Amino acid sequence: MSPLPAISHTLPAHGIQPRPDVAFQEAMRVPGVEGTQILGRANEVTPTGDSFGNLLGRLVEEVNAKQNVAADAVHALQSGGNVSLHQAVIAMEEASLSFQLMVEVRNKLLESYQELMRMQV
Repeated sequence: MSPLPAISHTLPAHGIQPRPDVAFQEAMRVPGVEGTQILGRANEVTPTGDSFGNLLGRLVEEVNAKQNVAADAVHALQSGGNVSLHQAVIAMEEASLSFQLMVEVRNKLLESYQELMRMQV
């Protein structure tokens, strides 16, 4: 059974209109890629050239940028700028969620490091 009929009655409440002429499997298909090719590529690792430290640094910079955008949106809203309340709240929530994600990733990394340090060699 396709999961789409199970939730189809709630979709219009969210402004989503399902297309009856497209099957669920067809809608989830990646153009130009067969299903078995996707599974075969899951095991391939392509190095990006970035070190782990650079990756984490870039992620922290992105979180900081989102925090700055949210602060600017709130400041513009308070000063009567051309920012709607919805845009400011969305920017604040996006910044909050990205910060929470960063903290959870940090916690998992710290937990993994501590587990490695407890291992007997």
